[in-house]
Amino acid sequence: MERDGSKTNSAYWDKVWQTGTDLRLPRGLFVSNRDIQRLLKARIKPGMRVLEIGFAPGNMLAWVAKALGAQVAGVDFSETGVRSAWKLFEVLQIPGDLRCEDIRVTTFPPGSFDLVYSQGFIEHFIDPTEMVRRHVLLLKPGGRALITIPNYGGIYGTLQRFFDPENLDIHNLNIMRPGPLARLAPSDLACQTAAYPAGRISPWVLSLHKRWPLPAARIINHLVNLLGLLQPFDIGALAPMLVLEMGRVEEWTNPRNS
Repeated sequence: MERDGSKTNSAYWDKVWQTGTDLRLPRGLFVSNRDIQRLLKARIKPGMRVLEIGFAPGNMLAWVAKALGAQVAGVDFSETGVRSAWKLFEVLQIPGDLRCEDIRVTTFPPGSFDLVYSQGFIEHFIDPTEMVRRHVLLLKPGGRALITIPNYGGIYGTLQRFFDPENLDIHNLNIMRPGPLARLAPSDLACQTAAYPAGRISPWVLSLHKRWPLPAARIINHLVNLLGLLQPFDIGALAPMLVLEMGRVEEWTNPRNS
């Protein structure tokens, strides 16, 4: 555990991303990709300025630029992950402002983006209140923030505790219900706050290979993934992620300046 309250550190994520990334856009054959894309597509219009916090290795951000026509930026504190993202963007010839920085001291100025999102980021902090606030601070007035985390508060958490309890240790399980998640929204900055389960049934938040032989785990992963692709609508109890969605108030006065 890091002294700054993080359950991980840059060295951990450098190791995660050291194998690089697929030099292509996210594949629609994976239900986890479709779930995120469905959320983003409904909220992003061509020309919007969009920031992903914790964007490495950059595949989803590249899709936002290529498929949705957004002007994209990203901030991540893993040097290895950011290098992988730069390579991806260069291969796909996608422009982007990708910075290796800690979001708490980012050089992106407040009020810069129409939409700020993260996927699987804030749950790696003991107290993610400041991380959530950063999402909203970076929004233009009237902009939207979209935060997704794995839904380990229900059946997925029970299963993951069997398959990979060590993985749960780097997640803040206390925020993995809609109520506690919604309470993270900064009341002075955020409006139209909603927290809800989302997504189709998915195996990708579970580490089946930690308990089962790899061939068996792969078969089950692909079978459950197929079920998710065929599922016609979200079912709360089977939703693999939780979403915190917030708008930024149109006018805000910094109490330090008043």
